[in-house]
Amino acid sequence: MAIKKKWPALALAATLGVGLLAGCAGNGADNASNSNAAGTASASGELKPITFSFYSEDPNPNWANMQDEIGKVITEKTGVTLEAEFAVGDAVQKSALIATSGKYPDIISAKTSISKFVDAGAVIDLTDLIEEHAPNLKKLFGDQINRLRYSNDDPSIYVIPTYDGVGNTAFDATGGFGLQHRVVKELGYPEIRTVEDFENALKQYLAKHPTDENGNKNIGLSLNADDWYMYISVTNPAFFATGAPDDGEYFIDKETYEATYHYLRPEEKEYFRWLNHMNAEGLLDPDSFVQKYDQYKAKIASGRVLGLIDQEWSYADGEKALKAEGKFDYTYGHYPVTLSEEFKETSFWPTGFMAGNGIAISATNPDPERTIKFLDYLASDEGQVLLNWGIEGTHYAVDESGKRTMLPEVNDRRVNDAANFQKETGIGNYTLLSGRYGDGVKDPSGNYYTLKFPEQILADYNEAEKETLAAYGATMWKDLFPKEDEFEERAYGAAWNITIPSDNDLTVLDERLKTITWKMIPQAVLAKPEDFDKVWDDYVKQLEDAGVQEAEELKTQLIEERVELWSK
Repeated sequence: MAIKKKWPALALAATLGVGLLAGCAGNGADNASNSNAAGTASASGELKPITFSFYSEDPNPNWANMQDEIGKVITEKTGVTLEAEFAVGDAVQKSALIATSGKYPDIISAKTSISKFVDAGAVIDLTDLIEEHAPNLKKLFGDQINRLRYSNDDPSIYVIPTYDGVGNTAFDATGGFGLQHRVVKELGYPEIRTVEDFENALKQYLAKHPTDENGNKNIGLSLNADDWYMYISVTNPAFFATGAPDDGEYFIDKETYEATYHYLRPEEKEYFRWLNHMNAEGLLDPDSFVQKYDQYKAKIASGRVLGLIDQEWSYADGEKALKAEGKFDYTYGHYPVTLSEEFKETSFWPTGFMAGNGIAISATNPDPERTIKFLDYLASDEGQVLLNWGIEGTHYAVDESGKRTMLPEVNDRRVNDAANFQKETGIGNYTLLSGRYGDGVKDPSGNYYTLKFPEQILADYNEAEKETLAAYGATMWKDLFPKEDEFEERAYGAAWNITIPSDNDLTVLDERLKTITWKMIPQAVLAKPEDFDKVWDDYVKQLEDAGVQEAEELKTQLIEERVELWSK
């Protein structure tokens, strides 16, 4: 599908072939250590302060207007301050309104809504800016730079990817099905492999402990269905638990690239039948489909929720409260639960470097060159250590051998008082502002860029986690899960990561299908078991009437185009 270009492309082909890949092994890190490289110097050699407006579709409740410790150093090094706005409510609708307004933030992180900004002429091609002013970004992306191109018809670079770290290796599992450590401990650490195992653990523990010490009812399983968290806690687990990778709302045939709306897979119908059964058994929190996110986190913080199906980053605020109180037995382990043993849990199905979502510079930005230099500093070796580790002597130390370690008292706060820690220090506040190295990548000093590496992960575990893992013969949670080499890397990365052109009917169709799904999945789960099939058949009929087949065909086309783009 052709894309109507609203901003002139800047001869990308020649640039990619020669200039953009040149000097990737050069002295970008040395350049970054010179703060003047990140901004415009005055006659006295000092950086001229500048403020850029910044918009992000993702919330950041710990943003401190760059007055945290890291933010102040970033401003000192670059002269840049960000005036940030984070979307609340419907972020996609917010992005659409901004894109059509003609008044754009200087820096934009709009995820897959970026197509709206591209078609409005609201963002610029970054190809020449990267080539001329961003040695650290060139070094970072290396031979993956071709994946930054927008489409087959428009090879411009509109976005610096920030959500996917280059060279990332996941060392730990933070998803799957969660059970409090006190549950598996009391039951003698039973095998937790299938939904039946998970259900039995909840049932047996609740039979012994129907209430907490204050007489409040313990809850077997609670789900978070508030707005887009519906995907994370309710619908995405259906494909993880039935052998399919995370491709968003579609299942993609790995050979033909044919897309199927994933709820239409027979296996997933049976997953939702199991949730229906859990509800009928009284093991599912009756508030699961009506509670707000804050209520969900408050329940977790109370310690009464025995089981979760969620990602750690989603429920972490509730768990942090438990850690702060020293209730480590009430925190959660991660288990590779599937519908039955015939399936492999797919959390670690590899995608390769996905590019896609990230940072764009608007057409009304007053100083694109200064902006790209700012982003380049954040991607430098110095910048990456600052963003992930903090300030030497304040947050971490380097011993005589050159090994970098977090100061013990700092690390304790980072793990057990995470929200306040992030707000005060800024560690974790800026990682999505520019291109970044993934977990497991080492900097020139031989230390890891990020804090997610085996030794640090083990240091972050509390004693309850270590006890549970030892009981299951594991060292880290990932040890329990199927590994990357058990799956074949997807040629298209991940289907959810593909930007839908704004003139493509799939956007409207997806919204229509989502509205039906978010109405009918709760109905199916909460129905009487004898009515489940009738409700499900009604759901499928509504999808068919809403154009699900056309949506599948359009998604298939986008997958094929992505494969073609990345194969060039």
